[in-house]
Amino acid sequence: MRVIAQIAVLLLVWEAGPAAQTSLGPFTEAAKGQFDEIYALVLRAGEKIGDDLYTFKPTPDVRSIAGVIGHIADGNVLLCTAASGQKPEITRTHEKQTTKLEVLAALRQSREFCDAVIAKMTDTTGRQPSPAFDPSQRTPRLSWIHANTSHMWEHYGNLVTYMRLKNIVPPSSEKR
Repeated sequence: MRVIAQIAVLLLVWEAGPAAQTSLGPFTEAAKGQFDEIYALVLRAGEKIGDDLYTFKPTPDVRSIAGVIGHIADGNVLLCTAASGQKPEITRTHEKQTTKLEVLAALRQSREFCDAVIAKMTDTTGRQPSPAFDPSQRTPRLSWIHANTSHMWEHYGNLVTYMRLKNIVPPSSEKR
């Protein structure tokens, strides 16, 4: 019986091998992978768009290209602050910036902030509720990383439209 128990334990350890090798845990690791994927597309789009187009707006009622990328940077800080367990403050600091240099620097800084938050998270801490916008909310911290990823995808869609209007092929449509 003892040998069977030892074999069972060995099989469990062997099965959990890949998951046990990451300190984040499989759910947090997957969330980070999704975050990384869309961030890379947003950054590549921002780098690909010329400086002269950063003030471009398809219509007067929407954000400029700089405004969209700045909004993504602001959203990264906001939602990753919520994921950290802290109460976030809504700011529109980067959304108001107008140059490629400014907004791409803000985007990169927001990425560094989110990476630091995710690096401290595990599947266990990711289940903990964050006070976020309303202390009575019971939203798990990891859910804010998913919300942030969704937010970036939403606004990457704006960038794709803006790029297409200017005959620029978006990174997600480039030939590989």
